[in-house]
Amino acid sequence: MNVADLEARIRSIPDFPIPGILFRDITPVLQDAQGFKGVIDLLTDEYRDKKVDFVVAIEARGYMLGAPVAYRLGAGFVPVRKPGKLPYEKISVDYALEYGTNTLEMHNDALTKGQRVLVIDDLLATGGTASAVRQMVEKLGATIVGFAFLIELTALHGRDKLKGVDVKSFIRY
Repeated sequence: MNVADLEARIRSIPDFPIPGILFRDITPVLQDAQGFKGVIDLLTDEYRDKKVDFVVAIEARGYMLGAPVAYRLGAGFVPVRKPGKLPYEKISVDYALEYGTNTLEMHNDALTKGQRVLVIDDLLATGGTASAVRQMVEKLGATIVGFAFLIELTALHGRDKLKGVDVKSFIRY
């Protein structure tokens, strides 16, 4: 399945989660077996030769993409969660969204120095979420080999917060 076919399956929902936001809904892509396979193939093929040790995925839609990509790459999977969801000792970072602020957490033993990490999420908007994950990964001593997003909202310039690291997005609005 090509990128145009995937893009045609993305649903746009106005005023969600708050008025003025146009939400890009990937659930129709995931519901379609060929669409879901196409997204996972796209993300996996980009990073097959990058020697990825771990895929770090961001709650919640990032998990839907990150876990199967980790499996296909033969890599471990590290979830990044919202506060209060991880049971062990953790590190956390506060970050800004396009419509507010939030905090992300990761277990403090999830990664170690020298491990190679691919960060996956469904969408790159302002870059606040991805930048927060970058801070945690680097604090634990791991190296980010890339950020991969199905969708990028280019007008929000999120890529600017990720300078110095490979950033891939496949559908841009």
